[in-house]
Formats: sequence, C-alpha cells, structure tokens
Amino acid sequence: MFGFLAGITYIAYLLVDIGIKRNPEAGIMAIMGSIAVKMLFCMAFVLIYSIKVKGIGLIFLLNFFSLYLLFSVFEVYCLLRNLRHQNLK
Repeated sequence: MFGFLAGITYIAYLLVDIGIKRNPEAGIMAIMGSIAVKMLFCMAFVLIYSIKVKGIGLIFLLNFFSLYLLFSVFEVYCLLRNLRHQNLK
C-alpha cells in the first residue's frame, strides 16, 4: 500500500514538474489534473483490493486514506514550493 502510494505520487510529481517547466501559466491546471488522476487511481486500488480481499473493514480504509492525505500534502507542498521559485524570477 505504501509502495503504491509512493510510486503514484512520484509519477504525478514528475509529470507536474515537466508540465510546469514547459508552460508555467498552466501549472495550476497540471497540479489539479495530477491530483485528480492520483485520486482516481487510488480509488481504483481500494476498490480492487476490497473485492479481492474480503473482510478488510474500516481499519484498512482509514489507514489507506491517511497515507493518501499524507502523500497529497507532501505533493502539493513540493509543487507549490517550485511555483514560488518561478514567481521570484
């Protein structure tokens, strides 16, 4: 679970970083798009995992979405830090 979230966050971060470097005006749209795609992949992961493994319960969902929020906060913080550097130039 941790590896999946780390991998999808890393891929989303790289794609947004490339998008911001290509067109800084569309940086916010790139960030919002990556967050939406990441959320869809995470929802699909939870759905597939809950269908495959019976009886995971509420604890799995709480653990998964607490990790999801942690990675999302990290991603948004890093991306906004990069945008702040571009505004200073």
